[in-house]
Amino acid sequence: MPILSLTNINKLACVSCLFFATFVNIRLTAMVKKDINPSYLACPIRQVISRFGDKWSMLVLYTLHASEVGVLRFSELHHNMADCSQKMLSATLKNLEQNNLIHREVYPVVPPRVEYSLTDTGKSLMPAINSLIDWAKLHFDDVVTKQII
Repeated sequence: MPILSLTNINKLACVSCLFFATFVNIRLTAMVKKDINPSYLACPIRQVISRFGDKWSMLVLYTLHASEVGVLRFSELHHNMADCSQKMLSATLKNLEQNNLIHREVYPVVPPRVEYSLTDTGKSLMPAINSLIDWAKLHFDDVVTKQII
């Protein structure tokens, strides 16, 4: 009788699943028991800025804002952000849509046409992003090119 029969493999898989489920349960229990400072729930950095503060989100917001008509299709966004993978761009767009910073318009045509634009909330964020970009241009050498001696 072979050691790895179908029955033994199924038993092994069940033991692995049980081990993994136990491990996940222990990790989740440890995370729940950890005291969370209530002020974290009202922290603007943790609750708001973290939702669009990554480089891809900032680039998407700026690219939409800088476009001539303020509306771009996925392929146009990807063309302007060639160093961002399609998967990452898609995830970023979904995140920004869920956080009410961009609007996704789907047109019922074949092939499907989808356009993205800034919401009013997204538009209201642009002066702050533009200020940050201006600061980055002014201090680029200080932050990026100068090495600490």
